[in-house]
Amino acid sequence: MLHSRSRLLLACTMGWLVTIPAIAQINGFTGQVLEVVPPDREFATSDEHYQYLLEKANGGTKHTFETLPRWDGLWYTAGNNHMDPFIEGGMRGGKVREGVLTPAYETAYKERWRQLQEEGQVRYDRLTHCEPAGMPRWLLEPYNHEFINLPHESWFINDFANSIRRIYINQEHTNLAEMNGAHSWYGDTIGFWDGDKLITNTKYLMPADFTRWSPMTSNQLELVETWELKEFEDFDRLVVQVTMYDKHAFVKPINFVYAFRRADDLDEIGYRVQHWQCEESSNSYLDENGMTNFYLPGEPGYKDPRGATLFPELPGQTPDPFNDPVLNGE
Repeated sequence: MLHSRSRLLLACTMGWLVTIPAIAQINGFTGQVLEVVPPDREFATSDEHYQYLLEKANGGTKHTFETLPRWDGLWYTAGNNHMDPFIEGGMRGGKVREGVLTPAYETAYKERWRQLQEEGQVRYDRLTHCEPAGMPRWLLEPYNHEFINLPHESWFINDFANSIRRIYINQEHTNLAEMNGAHSWYGDTIGFWDGDKLITNTKYLMPADFTRWSPMTSNQLELVETWELKEFEDFDRLVVQVTMYDKHAFVKPINFVYAFRRADDLDEIGYRVQHWQCEESSNSYLDENGMTNFYLPGEPGYKDPRGATLFPELPGQTPDPFNDPVLNGE
C-alpha cells in the first residue's frame, strides 16, 4: 500500500492525467457480469419511486442488532455500468449517445469527451483542488469502503477523503439547504430495510459528476438505491441498483448498477483506513486556460505539503518523523 502522502500526491497530481487504459482498468471487473435491474415501472420523481418501494415492502423490515445484515470489513469497488448509458462504441473512439442528456448538458459532455479522445486526458478535474468526490462519484471511487449497519442508521465510508454517507433509517428527509443555504456533497439520505435489502433515497446534492470523463450532474440530482449482498460464481458482491433523477441533466431517469467485493487481503494484514487532508497543502489551481496547473516550490502561492508549525525550532514539529529538519540538522 502507498504511504498516505504518496497516495495524496498521486491523487492530486494524477487526477487530471488519467489515460484511457487506466479508465478501463478502474471500471473493469472479472467473473459474472453485473446486470441492471430497472424498477417495475417508471416514476416521475425519486420521492414517488421511494414511496412505491416502501409501500411494496409494507413499511419495511424493523431490524434489531441481532437481525441486521452485516457488511463488516473493508471492500473494494467491483464493477459498474456507469458509462453504458452515455457512450456507445467503448472508451476508445466511442461516441456520446444523443438524447440521453438534456441539450445543455449533452453539449458540455461532448466537449469533455472530445478532450479525452483527442488529448488523452480531461483538462480539469475538480478533485485536484480537493473537492469531495460527492454523489454519484462516491459509488465508483477506487479506494476502500466500509459499510456499518445499525438499527437507526447506516454509515457508508469511502477511504478517499474520508467521505461518509449517513443513511437515516425509517426517517423523513431534512432539507439541508433550508438549514445552511446550500446543498451538500452527500446530501440527505433516508432508507428502510426490505428483508436483507437496504433501500435509500438521497436528495439535496451539490452539482458534481460521475467521474472526470463522465457527464456532469446538477443540484437537482436525486437517487434511489437498492443495496443487497449477492452470491456470484467467483465471489460475493454487494450490488447496488441505482435509479438517478436529474431534471436539469437527464432527459429521463437513468438506471445503473455498481458493486463492491470484500477486501479480505487488507483485513488479513490489519490495514488501517487513513485520514486524508489536502486543501491546506494543495498546490493545484484552475488556470486562465481552463486547465489544472500547479504552484511550484519558490513560486508565490506555493504551500509546503509538509505543513507548518508555530515552533519550528523544536524537534518533532513536522508531520513526517522521517524528515524532521531539526533532528536532521537542517
